[in-house]
Amino acid sequence: FLTRIPMPFRIDYSPRLMTNSSLYFPAVGLLLGGIYALAYWLLAQAFSELTSVLLVMCLHLWLTGAFHEDGLADSADGLGGGYTLEDRLRIMKDSQIGSFGTVALVMALILKAALLVDARSTVIALLIAPCVARLTPLLLMSYLPYIASTDTSKSQSVAAHFSRKRLAVATGYTLVVVLAVGSMIPGLLLASVTATLGVAVLWGACLKSKLGGYTGDTMGACVIFSELVLLCGLAG
Repeated sequence: FLTRIPMPFRIDYSPRLMTNSSLYFPAVGLLLGGIYALAYWLLAQAFSELTSVLLVMCLHLWLTGAFHEDGLADSADGLGGGYTLEDRLRIMKDSQIGSFGTVALVMALILKAALLVDARSTVIALLIAPCVARLTPLLLMSYLPYIASTDTSKSQSVAAHFSRKRLAVATGYTLVVVLAVGSMIPGLLLASVTATLGVAVLWGACLKSKLGGYTGDTMGACVIFSELVLLCGLAG
């Protein structure tokens, strides 16, 4: 659901399995982070820091199918160009990207590259950011209703049966990861709390005001926002 990494076995889709998968969102992020950190370390042996970061970002977009970036672009177009709830949802469903989405996507990618280069440890930033950022959608799902213009979204089954128990477990093991890595970068815990809880509160308030809830696209956007906030805390 979150990546295009091929699996060695087939799992047929079902609403129950889709619902259960939410527990593992930060774990998938940690797996991706491990791939990115290793790729960066290898690339840095032959290329400059900026070139290595940009190549890792290309790898990220390929492995995830630009899944969350697409959500950011759609959210920016819908919230920026729609004046009614119906307009916002319709624009988000449109496969074409508009000016709001283009600007948001370009600036997010440029800012991410700059922050990774400025990070106190680019390897650690690449490792931890995908894990922490994928906890934020679970926080939003815990207190906002799901809003969609159709009943065909696979994200809807996660939202409809999301439990606080899954949130607690996912938060627990994400916290363990942060604490384990925190000794290498001072301030990681504070940056992680800000990136998850802070983004969830502020972005959630915006979505409550503009949409009355969240959509799959806005969940993708919150992952991007969380990554950027966390990287801001690790820069310098």
